[in-house]
Amino acid sequence: MVHYDEAEARKTDRIYQTPDIARQRLHTIDALGLGAGERVLDVGCGTGLLARDMAALVGPTGRVVGIDISAAMLTFAERRCADLPQVDLKLGTAEGLSAEDSGFDAVACTQVLLYVADVAGAVAQMHRVLKPGGRLVVIETDWRGTVLHSVDDALTRRIFAAWDTAVPSPNLPVLLSPLLRTQGFSVSRVEAIPIVNRSRTPGNFSVGMLEQFAIFARKQGTASDAEAQAWLDDLRAKDEDGAYFFCVNRFLFTAVKR
Repeated sequence: MVHYDEAEARKTDRIYQTPDIARQRLHTIDALGLGAGERVLDVGCGTGLLARDMAALVGPTGRVVGIDISAAMLTFAERRCADLPQVDLKLGTAEGLSAEDSGFDAVACTQVLLYVADVAGAVAQMHRVLKPGGRLVVIETDWRGTVLHSVDDALTRRIFAAWDTAVPSPNLPVLLSPLLRTQGFSVSRVEAIPIVNRSRTPGNFSVGMLEQFAIFARKQGTASDAEAQAWLDDLRAKDEDGAYFFCVNRFLFTAVKR
């Protein structure tokens, strides 16, 4: 399981400010369709980037409630949203939402469910706190479908496989539509949001993520220190030769409470 202390929260904050993820937030905001005065819950609010954007849309008469399991993440979020009285941030889990029944017009859940052992229970909680007809937007990544130009495909597969052991619920996109329907949602749209990087410039999403994957592979014993370092060195060499290529699909699910 991934634990987000202050250092990990800082890394995540940098990754989620890259242009790739900023574009993803625009997709999320569009799918939520928020209006002034609405109440929205951000499940796994992280460092508060999406919460701040949502607060601008619901305005001072609305409410944004953000929950996260990591106190370090919430510290970043509290600083980011300090000037927005309509934002309320608190510790909490997706499986144990403390919000009242039918209290929200919309719920956002971005890259959270893979960390949850009881995904069905978490979705049931989000259904409970939404008003009838309320909107849910979930984003998850298909890491198993990653395309990466690497000198050693077998090593790449081992390094990516380590991520499956680092989280309780990997490979969720293929499972989410039936799960959402079972928990009382109508799935209105599923949208692929590809992230394509052709260089290792610091502003690209893949740079920080692939370094994290190498770290997880070392910790899980899936790759030795030497193998993980050689893998990263090869990616740097690809970049210098103009041959770097990375692509992964994130999937945005828009659903409505029946």
